[in-house]
Amino acid sequence: MIVDICLSPALYPYYQKENDVVVVVDIFRATTTMCAAFNNGAASIIPVADIERAKRYKSEGFLVGAERKTRRVEFADFGNSPFEYTPDKVSGRDIVFTTTNGTRAIEAAKDCGRLFIGAFSNIDNLADTCLSSGERIVVLCAGWNNCVSMEDTLFGGAFVKKLSERAEIVFGSDAVRIAMELWEKARNSPMDYLKNADHYHRLIANGAEGDAAYCLQRNTVSVVPYYNRESKKLTVLQ
Repeated sequence: MIVDICLSPALYPYYQKENDVVVVVDIFRATTTMCAAFNNGAASIIPVADIERAKRYKSEGFLVGAERKTRRVEFADFGNSPFEYTPDKVSGRDIVFTTTNGTRAIEAAKDCGRLFIGAFSNIDNLADTCLSSGERIVVLCAGWNNCVSMEDTLFGGAFVKKLSERAEIVFGSDAVRIAMELWEKARNSPMDYLKNADHYHRLIANGAEGDAAYCLQRNTVSVVPYYNRESKKLTVLQ
């Protein structure tokens, strides 16, 4: 099995191949938040890349999560914190979701063979699912405005390590080696390591330090969200 890591959505066209299994990851915070919403009973998530589409859905009566530059957009019901999507608010509901980086990464990869949502919170179940889903796996890091982010790269290294413990894998590029070396340095205390990361400082500046800590906890949810190309919705594997 070939495993690769695309460190930015801007680079994805150079990695893209037919029938890939793509794992979209935005640790701080979109993919972690989506996993939390599904774990708390959300029926589906409709990812949209732009604010205007989210506004139209809102006018039609949908619940909307919308974030730009770490802050909730004014018209939205939720922002991008996993703590906002509580069972009493999301259970059984369809949610429209747009964020600065994560939903744009989904948009970029939506035509792949299979698209899964990854986070530290579902890393073990995700690894098992991906190993049974295809011959080539690409971790697509959402980053920040098409720039590389440390936390997503770190996840890529941790995820490849999980895969290598379960199966024989072949590295698709040097990006995998970079991410794995980063993980080896950070694995004993990811939070301490990421306190120098750009996006960690953005979260702290907006009062979301608790979100950062939550986003680095492993295996806190059992769900593996995936994108259905026909419905254009994210749901969870049963």
